[in-house]
Amino acid sequence: MKKLKLIFISLLISFNLAAFDEFLVSDIRIIGLQRVSTGSIFNVIPISVGDRIDTTKSNDIVRSLFSTEQFDDIQIAKDGNTLIINVVERPSISAIEISGNKALKTEQLLESLDGVGIKEGEVYKRSTLEKVKSELVRSYASNGRYGAGVDIEELIKPRNRIEINIEVDEGESAKIKKIVIIGNETYTDDELLDSFELAEGSFFSFLSSNNQYSREKLVGDIETLESYYRDRGFLKFSIESSQISLSRDKKSIFITYNINEGQKYTINDANVIGEIPFEEEIYIDIINNLKGQTYSQAQITGIEEFFVNVLGNRGYAFAEVSGDAEVINDTNEVKLTFSVVPGNKTYTRKILFTGNNITQDHVLRREMRQFEGAWTSDNSIEAGKVRLERLGYFKEVNVETVPVVGTEDQIDIIYSVEEETTGSVGGNIGYSDFGLMLGFNLQEQNFLGSGNAVGIGINKNIYSEMYNLSFSDPYATKDGVSLGYNLYFRETDYGEFNVANYLTNSHGIGAQFGYPTSDITRLGFNITYDKTDIDIGTLP
Repeated sequence: MKKLKLIFISLLISFNLAAFDEFLVSDIRIIGLQRVSTGSIFNVIPISVGDRIDTTKSNDIVRSLFSTEQFDDIQIAKDGNTLIINVVERPSISAIEISGNKALKTEQLLESLDGVGIKEGEVYKRSTLEKVKSELVRSYASNGRYGAGVDIEELIKPRNRIEINIEVDEGESAKIKKIVIIGNETYTDDELLDSFELAEGSFFSFLSSNNQYSREKLVGDIETLESYYRDRGFLKFSIESSQISLSRDKKSIFITYNINEGQKYTINDANVIGEIPFEEEIYIDIINNLKGQTYSQAQITGIEEFFVNVLGNRGYAFAEVSGDAEVINDTNEVKLTFSVVPGNKTYTRKILFTGNNITQDHVLRREMRQFEGAWTSDNSIEAGKVRLERLGYFKEVNVETVPVVGTEDQIDIIYSVEEETTGSVGGNIGYSDFGLMLGFNLQEQNFLGSGNAVGIGINKNIYSEMYNLSFSDPYATKDGVSLGYNLYFRETDYGEFNVANYLTNSHGIGAQFGYPTSDITRLGFNITYDKTDIDIGTLP
């Protein structure tokens, strides 16, 4: 339909331009623009002032403007030697309102609409209306709600805008009635289904919802089934098909897996090839112990990760290791070959931090165990991440290694953090038979982003006054020795409270030292000087 409309408009323009001869364009005037900029039009149309225009070029202008999908209508006219382009813009989406959805979150549905080009602020294409409905229905069907329906209402707004109101009827969720596995001879259905996320309905299904169909869970169960067999020796196991059947009333789902178990294999031999930059003693026992064992994909993956970790801790940040199984002819045995490609040894050029808007850079940097200019170590990089998480200043910490462009042996390490509140402020004010009561307390574990802890406490009432000030620096020395101080003053007159005929004044100073013995333990030493004066008070 769109092509027919384009051809019709092009023919119409050709007919109109046939009424006047080819002319030299002295000016170009564009009429009807509201949201689209004039500059973007001139960047698209294949003509400019000083060019000659004819019927062919007028058709090219129409085609180029329609290809932007910004316009519903385009007309070309002539006024003297001025070329006039009259356009009607498509409306933009001012808002998308979704109601009636409970099973799926609004954000999830909006993400589905974004996939077909429907998003607030974007140009609205009426041709995608049916796509919107089908996409939302598909989203619900993938979660077992096959009876879902969608109604869409368009509300025209000023300034060429449109609001889309979507009302969803989610329908009832179809329940899994039966799961059948065809082709399993070695293991029973119960053994295989025990590790599945999806399950047939039971008395407790209303708690776990494991009998509610989900496409994501189905994919997960397929991977689980494959892993189950391949970790038990069935190297050539395959799932021939997975079929989903729906009852006529769309309330029951039947799932059928057709599988081919294949043969069970054992390991006849295993070896390692490639340039291995460390001693054979590190891995030889692991490889030799594989002989005679049942083939297991999980075990092979674990050995691959072992090699990668060893190499990563020795500076080979981009090492590649793959374990391949070769079936020995006419036997149920395989030969394993681990190919090791260490790549270039890399060292760290820079360590960078992002997201620390409050915390100062040196507070994060002193927690690093990987150093700039040194060979990279995966364990050291991960240790830096763990130490940042232990600070308690951040909600989340992530780390990535980025190759330096133009080099083959350098990387940059980027730690991304998300800060959270590290302090608290509280106060109280009240009045009782004993008079006015005031209080103020402040605790900040990352004072001004310095990593230092500061505490202030003030409490006062008719019979006592208490003041406390504390400070702690976790890195008083470069070696991580912590040092803290606290000052306090307390004055109490129990006579005012009719308890005892004396008053006390106490003040003191304390110091705290901490010496790290490991990354997670430290020795603490405290020393406090306290002076307390006791005076005879006066009872009323």
